[in-house]
Amino acid sequence: MPGTDLAGGGDRATAHRRRARHTDGVPTRRPAFAADPATATYYDQRANEYDDWYTGEGRFASDARPGWNDELQRIISMLRQLPPAHTLDVACGTGFLSRHLPGRVLGIDQSPAMVAIARSRLPHGHAVVGDALHLGVLDGAFDRVFTGHFYGHLPSDERATFLAEVHRVARQLIVVDSALRPGVAAQAWQARILNDGSRHTVYKRYLTGPELAREIQGEMTLEGRWFIAAQAAW
Repeated sequence: MPGTDLAGGGDRATAHRRRARHTDGVPTRRPAFAADPATATYYDQRANEYDDWYTGEGRFASDARPGWNDELQRIISMLRQLPPAHTLDVACGTGFLSRHLPGRVLGIDQSPAMVAIARSRLPHGHAVVGDALHLGVLDGAFDRVFTGHFYGHLPSDERATFLAEVHRVARQLIVVDSALRPGVAAQAWQARILNDGSRHTVYKRYLTGPELAREIQGEMTLEGRWFIAAQAAW
């Protein structure tokens, strides 16, 4: 898939990233995501309202996100045009993106509530509760690993573990995540509030398309204002 720069910016301003790291850097709490019990609780509680982030409903209805829907449709179109493959979707969430992956799909997520929703969306696949950092499958069991809005949450130690597991179980990786943009810290513990009023903190990183491609040792396939994507094969 050829690289597409939806924002027309290519490799984004390094000065902005450095400034974000300096002024908005991660607090003293050690970064964690996939191995953080509080984060697991948050996402399980969020399952029934998770899709609101994609669709611009609920708490996101009043957010100004120009071009969001067009970029989201580009992501969906990109996934639909992939060659059919036996795919493992790691941190599949509700299956919002998983359902557009061609071929047999197995979704894995640590949240039982997310998995229950994903199962209803995968008529030609399945979803199970599991650990994204310790994939309980055989070596080479899949053609492809896909992950959407998971990789960008991982601190360095969890990224290394995740990528090692991906290389063990598949021959290709496709990552969709959130784009670094002006006014957003490159990395931080973010405050999150759910519809029930409960408050949570979640570790999050934002990357440019070229940065994501370099980290997974692949190539950028999409860079927009809101979304980025990259793929790697070995």
